[in-house]
Amino acid sequence: MKPPVGGQAVIEGVMMQNGDRIAVAVRRQADGQILVRSIPGRARFQRIGRVPFVRGIFRLYDMLALGLRALNLSTQLAYPEEEQMSKGGTFITFLVSIIIAVGAFVVLPLVLANTVPSLRLGNSILFNLAEGGIRLAFLLIYLVAISRMKDIHRVFQYHGAEHKVVYTYEADEPLTPENARKHTTLHPRCGTAFLMTVFVIAILVFSLAGNPTLWLKILSRLLLLPVVAGISYEFLRFTGRHFDHLWVRVLAQPGLWLQRLTTAEPTDDMIEVAIASLQRTMDAAEPAAAPAPGD
Repeated sequence: MKPPVGGQAVIEGVMMQNGDRIAVAVRRQADGQILVRSIPGRARFQRIGRVPFVRGIFRLYDMLALGLRALNLSTQLAYPEEEQMSKGGTFITFLVSIIIAVGAFVVLPLVLANTVPSLRLGNSILFNLAEGGIRLAFLLIYLVAISRMKDIHRVFQYHGAEHKVVYTYEADEPLTPENARKHTTLHPRCGTAFLMTVFVIAILVFSLAGNPTLWLKILSRLLLLPVVAGISYEFLRFTGRHFDHLWVRVLAQPGLWLQRLTTAEPTDDMIEVAIASLQRTMDAAEPAAAPAPGD
């Protein structure tokens, strides 16, 4: 059985992971040349990475750390003449982004829902449905807004190129732009699908905390985030492995719908970059199967 592959879009390129081999390919803006670099893998959390529901939070951390390394490398390759951010500056930027994301998509929807007396004093399930609806609305508004930015739209095109090339690999077809072009940009094992899963499962998990005072609600959300991530990761693994079943495809549809905002049809030039990244990971002998990235 072929090991699963996955990756993510980066600045003017694509990162691919095939087992323990990782590569970043970008198209240098100065001359249009495709540059490919390997990224050393980091074997961490191997034992705990086999424990269901616990491995999700550690896998998420690995994905975020790898994604940050890939983004830094892609910027250096695509725009070598521009001043690069230091590792410390990158880490601070990343940390601030996480704090803002938690504030905007976890705390703020909770505070807004809590301002409605009938929700604040009512049933915890209704409260969490309203809170989850606000959270999802924020996400959709955010994605629609950034998708209209030229630079972000190009990243979403590379995201689509990554998915098309992964589908081509999974279909045992030669890795060519012609073969990749016919595939969809929507993939069930995408990080965007994971995000939608998190938003839905959060409604169910947060309901377990009841309907206490505001500060306890905020604390419960923060403490339950690892639980939400763990369950969501297992759900994404399950749908990715059993997507051939109709009822699984139905469950996975919301995540695929959301990808219509985070992927776009790529050009053949972009598909070529994604192919170059995946081919670098296939240069050596096939490794033992390992979990692919969430995207």
